Amino acid sequence: MTPMAPEPTGPEADDLAAVVALRELADRLEDAAVERAMRTGWSWSQVAEALGVTRQAVHKKHHRRLEIAGIELRRRNA
Repeated sequence: MTPMAPEPTGPEADDLAAVVALRELADRLEDAAVERAMRTGWSWSQVAEALGVTRQAVHKKHHRRLEIAGIELRRRNA
């Protein structure tokens, strides 16, 4: 018979919950910062460079949400 795993409580569970909360906060901060940048005319490339990711990654993550929010997005050749 396999021993039962301990109930996930205590300081380790608190530490992991804090990591989850920080990731969620970081995602919300990124969403807000990207939205502000795009509203003021930043390009996808500029946002990507500031975030340290590719243009394609930032576009994939944020494009639909920004479009739904009614933000006028710059085209690559604009």
